[in-house]
Amino acid sequence: MNELINMNELITPNVAQLDLIPTLFNFLMCVVMSFIVRDFYIKRSFSLTGKMHIGSIIPVLSTVVFLVIIVVKSSLALSLGLVGALSIVRFRTPIKEPEELVYLFLAIAIGLGYAAGQVLITTIITLSIITIIYIWLSNRKIEKTSEYNLIVKWAKIDIMFEDVLKEITPVVQNLKLVRLDKSSSDNTSVMLIIPNEDYSIELIANRLHKLDSDMKITFFEAKTNW
Repeated sequence: MNELINMNELITPNVAQLDLIPTLFNFLMCVVMSFIVRDFYIKRSFSLTGKMHIGSIIPVLSTVVFLVIIVVKSSLALSLGLVGALSIVRFRTPIKEPEELVYLFLAIAIGLGYAAGQVLITTIITLSIITIIYIWLSNRKIEKTSEYNLIVKWAKIDIMFEDVLKEITPVVQNLKLVRLDKSSSDNTSVMLIIPNEDYSIELIANRLHKLDSDMKITFFEAKTNW
């Protein structure tokens, strides 16, 4: 009989009463801190492309983690169901640089900390991490890269490799073709090496996007191994 009662308690959601004001305060602190991390990443990141995209994910990720932990704290049954639901989720977004992974983990930690009610320690540790990263980046000696890799991918049939070159060569003259792939599904990808000169990366991207707004463009250091 006792076993049956215990099983019923497990199955029936035992929703804990959450204090509304402290929870809202913790949520507000989570949002504020995540936006601080976002702005810091956008201004201090060494990524050449995708800063705004990754930066926009940080506040969303922190608030979603906060909500998940609040739900898990309220009911054991809901937490078990959440584990089952998340087990089928696959993270398909490629992480191009370890720096992005660090900030994403920091965003998750912010959501976890504030959802657990550890406001003071989460705030202190987060600000300390940002300060350490700032000091490290300020003292870091940046070696000037002589070359960059440029990867361009598109799916339109009417766009040829020569069309891509016509948009790039007015900005960068010295190009090296490393690889050209064309699949049976009409997807084409080109890898070029371009010198590090006084030109605008955004200018190259804007010129290429005139050909195809869905064209994927990636810049990274030629010495970087993927």
